[in-house]
Order: sequence, then structure tokens, then C-alpha cells
Amino acid sequence: MSATLYRKYRPQKFSDLVGQNHIKITLQNEIKTNKLAHAFIFAGPRGVGKTTTARILAKAINCQDNEKDQTEPCNSCSACQEITGSRALDVVEIDAASHTGVDNVRENIITTAKLSPARLKYRVFIIDEVHMLSISAFNALLKILEEPPKNVIFILATTEIHKVPVTIISRCQRFDFKRVSAKEIVNLLATIA
Repeated sequence: MSATLYRKYRPQKFSDLVGQNHIKITLQNEIKTNKLAHAFIFAGPRGVGKTTTARILAKAINCQDNEKDQTEPCNSCSACQEITGSRALDVVEIDAASHTGVDNVRENIITTAKLSPARLKYRVFIIDEVHMLSISAFNALLKILEEPPKNVIFILATTEIHKVPVTIISRCQRFDFKRVSAKEIVNLLATIA
């Protein structure tokens, strides 16, 4: 089965990301200084790299071959390969649009977060379209964000930041993604072509 163009050319490291330098630099500095936040919120329009950046961050912090000052994932160790292939047990991606209820948050996030990572250094929860969660689901998520377990990182992605409760936003490090410029898109298409 052939891979879709989207998957084939999806960025696999920070240097592959287009148009989000302010975010790349900040995240790489956090990795380099080993001062990672326990929760991030990635906000911005569709198609600018929020979920992709979350996956790259998950790889970078769990990469087994990284030297002390290296911030890019190697993409060749078993941890990077598992995350790239969506096979890593410790990287949990949840689509909040189809898992809006409090029971899903309790079962899929809170219960799992309390367990130590199975194989990787960090257990990472990537919650896409987080603004779709119900109020009771947000309240359950708030409790774990207030007292996060060690070695657990939450990355919340949303296209509608105004729908996310202020109590959730205040416990996350916020990154606002910008639209990619036409020039950057043209350069990327020229590289692919």
C-alpha cells in the first residue's frame, strides 16, 4: 500500500518544520537545558504543524541516542522508530473530537498517566482538538494537570483556543502557531518536487 503524500513528507525532526521558528527554538532550548514543562498547549489554524510538532517533541525527549546537547531526534533508535510508526505504548494520541466524555478522559488519560512509562523515558499524551472535550472531561483533566505524575508530559492541540477553559490554559505552556507564508510553501514544494 502506498503512503499518502501527507505521511510521506511529514516532518520528522525540528529542522524539517516550516514556518514555526519561534516554537522550534523554545522547545529545543527546553530540551537542551532539561527544563521541560509538564504540559503544553499548541494553538493555531489547521495544517500548520501542531500535531506534527507534538510527535517530534515526543521523539526528541525519548530518543535513546541523543547526546547531552542534542535536541533533534535521531529517527533511527527503536524509540524514535516506534513513535514514528505510531507503535509506542508510552505515546498516547487521543482525538478529543471523538472522545469527548469524562469517562474517556478517566480511562485513557488519568488511569494510564498514573503508571510508569512502559519503555520510554517519558509517557506523552497528545490530545488533538482538545477544545471538543466536555466540561466534566476538562475538570477531570484539570486535576491531573494540577498534580502531574513524574515523567508524564501533556501536549494539547487546538484550533479554537477560546473554547479551552482558562483553568486548563493557565497550567500549560502556550505556543501559538502561525500560518505558513506562501514563500515557505513554495520553497517546500520545490524541495519535494
